[in-house]
Amino acid sequence: MTPPPAVLVLEDGKTFHGVAYGALGETFGEMVFATGMTGYQETLTDPSYARQIVAMTAPHIGNTGVNDEDPESGRIHVAGYVVREPARVASSWRATGTLDAALREQGVVGIAAPGTRALTRHLRDKGAMRAGIFSGDAALAPERDLLDKVLASPSMVGADLARDVSTPEPYVVAAHGAKRFTVAAVDLGIKAMTPYRMAERGCEVHVLPATSTAEDILALDPDGVFFSNGPGDPAAADYAVDALRGVLDAGRPFFGICFGNQIFGRALGLGTYKLRFGHRGINQPVRDRTTGKVDISAHNHGFAVDAPTDGTFDTPYGRGEVSHVNLNDGCVEGLRLLDYPAFSVQYHPEAAAGPHDATNLFDRFCELMGGAR
Repeated sequence: MTPPPAVLVLEDGKTFHGVAYGALGETFGEMVFATGMTGYQETLTDPSYARQIVAMTAPHIGNTGVNDEDPESGRIHVAGYVVREPARVASSWRATGTLDAALREQGVVGIAAPGTRALTRHLRDKGAMRAGIFSGDAALAPERDLLDKVLASPSMVGADLARDVSTPEPYVVAAHGAKRFTVAAVDLGIKAMTPYRMAERGCEVHVLPATSTAEDILALDPDGVFFSNGPGDPAAADYAVDALRGVLDAGRPFFGICFGNQIFGRALGLGTYKLRFGHRGINQPVRDRTTGKVDISAHNHGFAVDAPTDGTFDTPYGRGEVSHVNLNDGCVEGLRLLDYPAFSVQYHPEAAAGPHDATNLFDRFCELMGGAR
């Protein structure tokens, strides 16, 4: 049986035709691409992809199906999904279902189209932009009408999405074995593997809602504070910046990743800006400027910190410096304070899915907490 038709419409008017994959209907979001050759289930369930339509550059998606072990949150977060060739059969002993069925069950509209390479090249040339996927009856409308719908959809610039994907209530991830530290983790869109990595190191992790204040965080008397990854524009999350400044004023060790890195930058008085097409995948080379070591790292971000890379800079908390840079485009991949136990990175050291080059950053966080005692 031939799947219903589908069409992907970009805000600049470019269209890609294919067939429906997942749920039927229409959806809107920022059109981006992810370059990972594996880990599509972790990508789909990463809250950082909220309100984004994700195109996979790997040509064959769904071959290992879906399972109950790999999700990074309780649901699929992408606004829409674009693949070139869906797998006809799920071939994995771990599979509990097919990707197509999971997308349909959770109402995620997708498209299977032969032009994913052309789409990726277009986005690299023109930049990330708004888009819509229309499938089934929705795909039969005139393309001018579909484009008008895309142009009426919201932009990612100025979008405050962290509070939408965050946990509504605090919860605790128990330490594995003997408890060494108490960590307050502010959930701006946290991936499940992140508190797990800290728990492996003896941390009892108290996961808090995105809008938690400094008073809420410090009421736990944590040994350290962590700000997670998450979606949206960091310039729209002043509540998180204010909370982090309160934490830094209190002298608590701090570690942030991805969105947390951007919030850290803004708390230090730095700006943030939107990247042309962002970094999304598990193959980004990042150099530690202190050691010279290069990590291949997992990324998912469309914004970056604007910070000087030629030496140190002054902050309200002493001297700061850019600790890591991306070797592809030179953007800021990490920050640290030299007079205070606080650092952050733009990438994902929890490595789900992705290389494990940077998991030692969790050890570094533990060392900071131990030293602060």
